[in-house]
Amino acid sequence: MRFLTVMRPVPFDEPEPARFRAGASVAGTTQAEPLNVLGSERPDKPEEACGVFAVMAAGQAVANLTYFGLYALQHRGQESAGIAVFQGDQVRLHKDMGLVSQVFDQDVLERMPGELAIGHNRYSTTGSSKACNAQPVVLMTRLGPFALAHNGNLVNAAELRLALDHLSSEFTSTTDSELIAFALQQAVDGGQGWSEAIRHAASLCRGAFSLLIGTPEGLFALRDGHGVRPLVFGHLGESSQAQWVASSESCGLDIIGANFVDDVKPGEIIHFRQGDPTPERIQWCEEPAKLCVFEMIYFARPDSRFFGESLYSYRVRIGEVLARETPVAADIVIGVPDSGIPAAIGYSQASGIPFADGLIKNRYVGRTFIQPTQAMREAGIRVKLNPLPDVLSGKRVVVIDDSIVRGTTSRKLVQALRDAGATEVHMRISSPPVTHPCFYGIDTDTQDHLIAARLTLAEIEQHLGVDSLAYLSKAGMVQAAQTNDGEFCTACFDGNYPIDLDPSVRASKLMLEPAGIAASL
Repeated sequence: MRFLTVMRPVPFDEPEPARFRAGASVAGTTQAEPLNVLGSERPDKPEEACGVFAVMAAGQAVANLTYFGLYALQHRGQESAGIAVFQGDQVRLHKDMGLVSQVFDQDVLERMPGELAIGHNRYSTTGSSKACNAQPVVLMTRLGPFALAHNGNLVNAAELRLALDHLSSEFTSTTDSELIAFALQQAVDGGQGWSEAIRHAASLCRGAFSLLIGTPEGLFALRDGHGVRPLVFGHLGESSQAQWVASSESCGLDIIGANFVDDVKPGEIIHFRQGDPTPERIQWCEEPAKLCVFEMIYFARPDSRFFGESLYSYRVRIGEVLARETPVAADIVIGVPDSGIPAAIGYSQASGIPFADGLIKNRYVGRTFIQPTQAMREAGIRVKLNPLPDVLSGKRVVVIDDSIVRGTTSRKLVQALRDAGATEVHMRISSPPVTHPCFYGIDTDTQDHLIAARLTLAEIEQHLGVDSLAYLSKAGMVQAAQTNDGEFCTACFDGNYPIDLDPSVRASKLMLEPAGIAASL
C-alpha cells in the first residue's frame, strides 16, 4: 500500500484529509503562525526568488545532502523551508516557517531515509507568507505520490485557478505552485504517464517556472520556455553512478561536492532515473531565452556560475563599466555589503580610486519576532550596516550599490555615511533605474512605489541627499555579460515584458487569497 508520512511540524490552514488523495495517510500535523520581520519598512531591494534543490542517490543520506543544498541557496528565500524524501512508495515530508537551520535538525533528518529528496526555500511572490504555503507540494495519484518544488511566478494563475475550480475544496494554499501540482495530478489520474503529464501541466502554465518534481519513476527537472529562473544539474562522483543533483544555482552543487554538468535549458524537461547514467532530455517548447538579468546583478550568489564564469567576475566587470560611464573625483570607493562589493572593486580598478571597507554588515541578522520601537526606527537603528568613521571621516566617498528600488534605506545609508564624517557622498548603482515591477518571481512593489518611476534623477539625488547619483546603462549591463544581448529579461528596467500579462496579475501578488480571487472574477 502506498502511503505518505507528514513529519512534525507541517502546518496547514485547511483540514488535512482534503489535501491528499488515493488513500494517503497523514500524521502529526500542527498549525503555526507566520513569522514577523524586523520593522514595518520593506528593504530597498528587489526581494528574493525561491530556491529549489533535489538529490537522487541510492545509498546516500539524501535528506542531509538536500539540507546543505538548501543552506547554500538560503539567500533565495528565508520565509520557509521544506524537504520531501522518497523511500519506495513512501514519502516523508517536513516543512515549516523559518530558515533551513531553524526548520531542520539532525533528529529530523535522521527520520527521513530514502533515495530521492526534493527541497525548497521560499520567498512569497504569489500567496502570502504563511505556513500553508510552504513547499514542496506533495500529492497522491493513481501512480503514487509526487513532490513538486517551484521557483518563479505564473502570470495566468487566476485563469488556472478557475480551470481547477472543481478541486477548490482540496486546495490548502494560496500559491500558484499548488495549482501546477493539481494540474499534474489531474493529468496523471486522467491516464497519462509521468513524462506526458508533466509536459501537459507545463503547457497549461504561462510565466516563470523552474520545477523539480520527485516521482516513483525518478526525478524530473524543467524550465519554462523562456528560462526566466535558473536551474542546473550535476552528479555526485562518477556519472556512471547515476547519482544526480539539481539546483537553482551551481553553488548548491558545490556545497555537497557534486560536479556541474549543464543547465536545464529553457523549455527543457529532463528525466533522471535511478541507476541510469544518461538522463532523458526533452525539448517541450521553443521560446526566446529570457533569463532574468537581476539573477546576474543581485539574486544569485557571486560564486554561482552563469555562461561559463562566476557571477563575481561579471559583477566586477559591470563595476568597471560603471566607472567608465560615470566618473567622479573622490578619495575612496566603498561597496554596500555584500552584493555591492564586487562592482565596487571593479569601479576602483577602472577609476584608480582606492577601494576601502567603509561599511560593516551584521551577517547574523535574520527573521525576528522583536520589533524596534518607533523611536528606534526614527533614530535610524543600524541593524544590518554600520559605517566606519576611521575610514570615512574627511573623505569624498563613492558608494556602490547594485540597485535602488524604493529609496528608503538608501536615504538612511547616505545620512549614516555623512554622520560618520564623509565630506561628499557620490552614489553609483551597478544596474539601470528600476522603473517597472516584476511579475516573474521577484517581489517588487507596484510602479507607484518605485522611486525611479516617480522621480527624475535630480529629484532622486535630492531625496537621497547625495552629492551625485548615476546608474549603469542598460547597454553596459547587458554587454558586460559577454553573451547574446537578447538572452535576458530586462522588463524591470524598460517595461518590455517577454510574457504577456493579464491585467489581474498587475493588481496583487495575493491574487489567490479569497479577496484576490473575488476581484479577478
